[in-house]
Amino acid sequence: MSGKRFDNVWDAIENDPRQAEDLKLRASLMVALREKIRKQQWTQAEAAKRFNVTQPRISALVTGKIDQFSVGTLITMALKSGLHVEMTISEAA
Repeated sequence: MSGKRFDNVWDAIENDPRQAEDLKLRASLMVALREKIRKQQWTQAEAAKRFNVTQPRISALVTGKIDQFSVGTLITMALKSGLHVEMTISEAA
């Protein structure tokens, strides 16, 4: 095992920095959505109705199936849930 250190898990598992950034964005959105569902005590069926998706999509969300969601889809779901999404853009390191 090498002693290489990473800033986050996505940088460790993804060699392409662009893909790692995409994973970080999707993960952040998924965590925020799961937290919103938990705080509101919505069932998966209630969340699905609010987000205009199917209950199996909510199941995939709450079980962390990140590969099943795009950033755009997650932003749409966040906005429908009443969350505010803000993006910061800066020069790459």
